[in-house]
Amino acid sequence: MKITVKDGTQIYYKDWGSGQPLVFHHGWPLSSDDWDAQMMFFLEKGFRVIAHDRRGHGRSTQGSVGHNMDTYASDVAELTTALDLKNAIHIGHSTGGGEVIRYAAQYGKGRIAKAVLVSAVTPIMVQSEINPDGVPLSALNEIRLNTATNRPQFFQDFTIPFYGYNRAGAKISQGIRDNWWRQGMMGGVKAHYDGIKAFSETDFTADLQSVDIPVLVLHGEDDQVVPFPISGAKAVKLLKHGKLISYPGFPHGMPTTEAAVINADILAFINS
Repeated sequence: MKITVKDGTQIYYKDWGSGQPLVFHHGWPLSSDDWDAQMMFFLEKGFRVIAHDRRGHGRSTQGSVGHNMDTYASDVAELTTALDLKNAIHIGHSTGGGEVIRYAAQYGKGRIAKAVLVSAVTPIMVQSEINPDGVPLSALNEIRLNTATNRPQFFQDFTIPFYGYNRAGAKISQGIRDNWWRQGMMGGVKAHYDGIKAFSETDFTADLQSVDIPVLVLHGEDDQVVPFPISGAKAVKLLKHGKLISYPGFPHGMPTTEAAVINADILAFINS
């Protein structure tokens, strides 16, 4: 299914089941398919599960504009309004975590009950004078260059640190790697290029501080993409009603590789 938002972009989404709505927000450069393990689990638990492809990603329009966090959040607001979602729980992975907290801060009042930030980019990734232990801009520029000029091979290679497959004893799944690559290559290169700035340079400090809903922060301590000390560990301190669970040894892509653990912890939070 698709909705057309105000600038004409078509946003693809899945909407299954009935009950309390759970809205899933995927990471860069993926699609709603990255939530398969969660969509199936929570559907069977009696929830209504909804996931969209961010503009420029997956099956949504591959336009050249709007690849920034404010527009991402606005697109989500149009989708939740169109579906008239109330008492919803929004769950975001990586870039999607930033999208969730920006949506909650700007549009969520009266519609959002709780939020879950999984391996999220909040509060801000890029290194600066006020964020000295952040990710150096040079490293982000390398991701930009490789995305723009060498995307098929770069996306293959990126799956290794993403899932912690470079760690001793890791059980490498070629299917998981192939599925990540498939999702990435479905999206538009312009959206992926611009999205790097959106996920790394957006400051979510004020968003985190302003929301008064319960927020669960889940982060792997061996996250090689969004390092735990600069993200989950900091984000939870900015929240009024934040709860942190960190996982020794878990990678960035833990919703896939550690789905049973992540799903159980999210379910416990929803029911708390």
